[in-house]
Amino acid sequence: MTIDGVKQTLQNHIGDVVTINYNLGRNKYESYDVKIKELYQHIFLVEVESNQSVIKSFSYSDVITKTIRIDFGV
Repeated sequence: MTIDGVKQTLQNHIGDVVTINYNLGRNKYESYDVKIKELYQHIFLVEVESNQSVIKSFSYSDVITKTIRIDFGV
């Protein structure tokens, strides 16, 4: 998968709620239900669907290197 491929996939899901699994290393993971907000040249922004409105940013290379995994079937 390329950066352009990741951007195109995310572009198709802007505004959708997805699950992001973030690999922290040493078998530690965090999982977020997020809404994809905005795409930029090197990063994309998501809003965490919890009691507070928290914005997180991830790079497209995080998806390619599997540091984060996105599940579009929430």
